[in-house]
Amino acid sequence: MRNIPFSPPDITEEEIAEVVDTLRSGWITTGPKTKRFEQEIAKYCNTTKAVALNSATACMEMTLRMLGVGPGDEVITSAYTYSASASVIHHVGATIVLVDTGIDSYHIDYDAIADAITEKTKVIIPVDIAGVMCDYDRIFEAVESKKHLFRPSNVTQELFGRVIVLADAAHSIGATYKGRMSGEVADFTSFSFHAVKNLTTAEGGAVTWRDVPGLDNEEIYRQFMLLSLHGQTKDALAKTNAGSWEYDIVAPNYKCNMTDIMASLGLVQLKRYGQMLKIRETYIQKYEQLLKGSNVHIMPHYCDQYSSSGHLLLTRIEGATEEIRNRIIRAMSEKGIAVNVHYKPLPLLSAYQKLNFSIEQYPNAYEMFENEITLPLNTQLTYEDIELIVFNLLQMIKK
Repeated sequence: MRNIPFSPPDITEEEIAEVVDTLRSGWITTGPKTKRFEQEIAKYCNTTKAVALNSATACMEMTLRMLGVGPGDEVITSAYTYSASASVIHHVGATIVLVDTGIDSYHIDYDAIADAITEKTKVIIPVDIAGVMCDYDRIFEAVESKKHLFRPSNVTQELFGRVIVLADAAHSIGATYKGRMSGEVADFTSFSFHAVKNLTTAEGGAVTWRDVPGLDNEEIYRQFMLLSLHGQTKDALAKTNAGSWEYDIVAPNYKCNMTDIMASLGLVQLKRYGQMLKIRETYIQKYEQLLKGSNVHIMPHYCDQYSSSGHLLLTRIEGATEEIRNRIIRAMSEKGIAVNVHYKPLPLLSAYQKLNFSIEQYPNAYEMFENEITLPLNTQLTYEDIELIVFNLLQMIKK
C-alpha cells in the first residue's frame, strides 16, 4: 500500500549544505544569514524592509505590540481560521471580535466588516486561507468608510488615521492580488515558514510592511528588534564588534528571534520557490481536471484578480454532513492517504467558547467546515499519487 503524506518538507541537498555551512561557521543564532534572509524576503515582496522571527504568531503579536494595541482596544479577525489569528489579540490584552465568513466563502465576510468596527477598533487581521489572498480593496473600503470612528492612541496609529490592516498571510507567500505580491498589499503582513508551509525554515516567520508617509522604516525595524530580543539595544552580532559588549534593556520585552540555522533553510528555499510554486499550480490543475463534474468542489486558486501560492487544497463534498465527512477521512487514512480539515471555526473550540463565542453566531463558517476535506498538496507528490487520491476519494463518497 502506498502511503501518501499530507505535507512533508521539500528539502534538497542544497538546503542541507547551507545548514552545514552555518554550523561550521561558528555562528548559529541570529546573525548574518538571518539579516540576508530578511533582505531577500523584502526584495521578493517588493517592500523596503522585512523582519524574520521564530513564527508567524510572533510576527502578528509583535506587530500588535509595536502598534501599541492593548487593553481597551478591539481587533477584528475571521471566525474561520487557526487559533493564532485570534490568540495574539488575547495575548496583548485586546478584545477579540470575530466576523463570520461570506456565504460559500472561506474568507471573512467583507460586507460585515464595517458593522464590526467601533471606536475601540484598532486593527483587522484578515486571513489569506489556503494561499488565496483576500479581496483587500474591499477590506480597505470598509476601514476607510469607518475612519471617522478611529481613535488613535499613539503617533504611529495617527499616521494611519484608520483601522490598520494586518494580513495573516501564513499561507500566502508568493501569492498575488491584482498584480501585487503578498507582503506589499496590507499595511503589515505576517508569513509563516513552519515545517508544513510551502517555504519552510522548520519554524519561523517574517513580517513586512508598506511604506507609510511619516513612518520611519528603520525605526519600525528597530522596534521589532527590541520587541523580539528582550528589549536589548544590541543583538549578539552587534556585540561582537571590538569593545562593543555594553548594551541596555529599554523594556522587559519578549524573545522570538530567528536563528541563522533557520535562515539557512529559508535562503535556499526562497531561491527554489518559483519552481515550487509552478509545481503546486500544475497539481491543482490536475486535481481540478480529475474532479470536474463530481460533487467535490475545490476552492478556486487562480483567476484574473489573484494568483494563489497553492498552499492547501480545500475541497467541499456537496451534500455531506460532518459525520459523513469524518467517515471519509477515516477511510482515506486506512488507504494510506493523509487528509486533513482546515479549519474548525474558532467558536467550536473550547478556548473560544470560554470567551463566550458560539458557533450559532457564525452559520456561514460552520457550513464551510462541516463538509470540508483538505487533500494532499505538496511538491513531493506525483500525478499518479493525485490520481490515486481522487480515485479513492470518489469511491469513499459513493459508499
